[in-house]
Amino acid sequence: MSSLFFGQRTATISIDNVMQTMDGFGGSDAWRCQFVGKNWPQQKKDAIADLLFSKEIDAQGNPKGIGLSIWRFNLGAGSMEQGENSKISDEWRRSECFLNADGTYDWSKQEGQRWFLQAAKKRGVEKYLIFTNSPPVFMTNNGLAFSSQKNKLNLKEGALPKFADFLVKSIQGLEKKEGIKFDYVSPINEPQWEWMANNGDKNSQEGTPATNEEIFNLTKALSDKLKSQKMSTEIVLAEAAQINYLYENVNGENRDNQIDYFFGNSKNNISKLPNVKNVILGHSYFTTWPVDKQVLSRKLIAASVKQKPGLKYWQSEYCILENPGEAEIPGGAGGGRDLGMQTALFVARLIHNDIALANAASWQWWTSLTRVDYKDGLIYLDDGKSNGGTAPDYVRNDGNFHDSKLLWALGNYSLFVRPGMQRVDVPNQDELGSANDVMLTAYKDIQNKKLVIVAVNCGKSAQKYKFDLTKGTVKKNELTPYITSENTNLKRADIQKIDAVEIPAKSVVTFVGELQ
Repeated sequence: MSSLFFGQRTATISIDNVMQTMDGFGGSDAWRCQFVGKNWPQQKKDAIADLLFSKEIDAQGNPKGIGLSIWRFNLGAGSMEQGENSKISDEWRRSECFLNADGTYDWSKQEGQRWFLQAAKKRGVEKYLIFTNSPPVFMTNNGLAFSSQKNKLNLKEGALPKFADFLVKSIQGLEKKEGIKFDYVSPINEPQWEWMANNGDKNSQEGTPATNEEIFNLTKALSDKLKSQKMSTEIVLAEAAQINYLYENVNGENRDNQIDYFFGNSKNNISKLPNVKNVILGHSYFTTWPVDKQVLSRKLIAASVKQKPGLKYWQSEYCILENPGEAEIPGGAGGGRDLGMQTALFVARLIHNDIALANAASWQWWTSLTRVDYKDGLIYLDDGKSNGGTAPDYVRNDGNFHDSKLLWALGNYSLFVRPGMQRVDVPNQDELGSANDVMLTAYKDIQNKKLVIVAVNCGKSAQKYKFDLTKGTVKKNELTPYITSENTNLKRADIQKIDAVEIPAKSVVTFVGELQ
């Protein structure tokens, strides 16, 4: 049979060799959802929400959206209410706070983001994560949502219990008002950066540094509060600004080596605390290029996580900040939006390596919507006359929106690889060589008897494969492909036989079969 397929390759899929259980794929509502959700016309908001959250399949068998399974809600610190006095230069990067100065709560705040929460719930998003970049401005050392001190949590002396209380009350208040239970709370974000004024006396967004010890103390206080309120929300740490802060000593500032610090043999091990999830969160920024660095750093995380029984890894924030050059992506860097396939493949390769090499159980994108001329969104907003803008009123009340190939390439994973599915081994892949060729991951859904294979082909030519399953067969030996390429968005193609599949050049393909 295979002699008919010149140059056909065989890939083994070890159905019985489980690598990790997946926790889902996500995106965040920061910051643009606050204006879009509040001001934009209903019809457009619904169309945007469909692209992000819908799991529906149309009459032709094509998906309507990418079915994200995790939605990240940015709990604001109150820089929006401060206006210009917040010293956060871009109004669109300020955020409202449910807590008022007098200690009361106002659940009508964050209206646009709450609209998206409801839109996610309506479309069946399974998991919700609430994260904050700074304590409320009433509790910070300097009364601002960014820091004035290096390497120190921007929180008044003795205010830890208050901050923990704010997090708990916000989760409870949103559950009561919106009917949404937050599965996860992430109380600290990128503690390795200083988050100090970087433009005169201004900063561009909310943020605070924190040492490992401060993060531990906050986690302890928050854990106690969640337990005493009999809540099921789990704390997830530590949104490391770069993944190497998780597994090595970077600069001796007590903000690194976080896997060992929080999950090692020390008094600061948090894995036994109530309401703490046994997972460590890192951001893939600045470690993705060149490819050999991408591969090596991800193997180093996996090795480090593996030493801690039961510990998992999540890649919880990414958009392109690197400069891989013109040959790799249009514009050569994060600047300049690109709705096309080249950027999608750059990110799909990373998703693959984060899952296959770093063993990430979850992969989450940074800003789901963007209005700037930058590669930081899944959906791009503009005024129809330009590729994006930063003026305060630019697309504040209405505008055009555009899906991107990046959105659909993420959908090749997010729509099909659902929480609870298990990744199974596809052995003997050449990690470096396949990065510019075909990369394969496979997943099984025991409950629904499904096999999902995601192929990323960064190469310039189509490739023919025979998938060889150990310990399992697929019904009728048939797989249904969904293809994202320069001219298709997760389009369902003709059924293929498992021993004769084709993966088009420069495409991401998800193959779905029924396990017998």
